Amino acid sequence: MAALEKVKILVVGDSGVGKTSLVHHICHNESISNPGWTIGCTVEVKLYDYKEGTPGMKSFFLEFWDVGGSASHQNCRSIFYNGVNGLILVHDLTNKKSFTNLRHWLTEVLGSGKDAGNVLNSKLSKSSSNTNKGGWLEFTIDIGDDFDREQFAGNQIPVIIIGTKLDQAGTARILSSSRGLNLAEEIGADMINLNCTDTKQLKPGTLNDKKLCAFFDKVIERRFYSRELPQFQTQAVLADSSKFYDRSKRKMV
Repeated sequence: MAALEKVKILVVGDSGVGKTSLVHHICHNESISNPGWTIGCTVEVKLYDYKEGTPGMKSFFLEFWDVGGSASHQNCRSIFYNGVNGLILVHDLTNKKSFTNLRHWLTEVLGSGKDAGNVLNSKLSKSSSNTNKGGWLEFTIDIGDDFDREQFAGNQIPVIIIGTKLDQAGTARILSSSRGLNLAEEIGADMINLNCTDTKQLKPGTLNDKKLCAFFDKVIERRFYSRELPQFQTQAVLADSSKFYDRSKRKMV
């Protein structure tokens, strides 16, 4: 049997947002009761069938690099960022700052420089004045004069944003305002909100599962297929990602 090819998916976010629980949920389809604090990085592997249910189906290994979010390790964790093929940004739905800090994580991983990080820090103090209204969690990023809309425009790494602890957040929702810009829209990323203790939320056929599989497919396509196809064919492949193989019904939907 030929060795399976693999892709590297980085999982980052503030300390305590639930990255380890999320990765365990994805890889083992079960919850973890008492996850420990991640020091440095831990790696979990999942066998994934790309384009399952189609003639082009092929198995790959997905490597999830769960990077510790402690600020004390900021200067040394860049060693884990080499060769990344996909990026999962994780935030805690009960912690507004953990969402705001995702821009910092994106900047850190993509190596956009210290200046962008300084701009982010100047925005954190402004955005901290936002409050929850009517039980809704309002996460916005302030657009000031220093905001660079092209900062992440050239990013070729597929990204997905996942909010955790949905069970503790009540009616959680990401809201935009006239002074804010939703990060997911800015970088063209999909979003998932879930409770990592409930395995049904990533059950095959659910919307969350479809979004996650579409992200995995895009990571694999960018890594192994985008250079082999003419531009118009590559665009067709990515456009076809709107169609999903429903593993519960065993057909394309």
